[in-house]
Amino acid sequence: MTKLLLSIHVLAAILAIGPIAVAASLFPRYARFPGDGEEWGGGGVRGREADGGGAGGGGSGGRAAGIAALLHRVCRVYAVAGIAVPVFGIATGAQLGVLTDAWLTVSLALTAIAAALLALAILPRQKRLLTSLQDARDQGPHDATASRLAMLTGVFNLLWAAVVVLMIVRPGSTTGA
Repeated sequence: MTKLLLSIHVLAAILAIGPIAVAASLFPRYARFPGDGEEWGGGGVRGREADGGGAGGGGSGGRAAGIAALLHRVCRVYAVAGIAVPVFGIATGAQLGVLTDAWLTVSLALTAIAAALLALAILPRQKRLLTSLQDARDQGPHDATASRLAMLTGVFNLLWAAVVVLMIVRPGSTTGA
């Protein structure tokens, strides 16, 4: 039973948290420039070449806003699926009898912080930025907001990286490494 729970836990982490990490990291890039202006947020890439658009392909900003909306949807949906990660992690820890081990307690705390960051800061800011993109397609760049969002997403990803290291190394574990 432990192997089954652990397998589900690891698969849930890969299939739920991985897409959130990628989509949330990409979101600020596509949300920086709302209109059909010259830039869309990628290191000096300009106009239609930036998004592969050719003649009649529409403005890069409109496409970028659509991609940002899709990335936000991915983050929202996979955040709900991501609840399975700590649920199966706790079940696995209970089966192994390690729920009180320091490495697991710290991992759970970091997971809770990452979840709170996603639910209380990243997703709401993505939503606000999307709303402002829809309300003001012809306005200038949203660099400051997107940059803060990128920073929060980086912290989110670092928290998950720390959790992964703790899950692998398991400092002080008596169950073997």
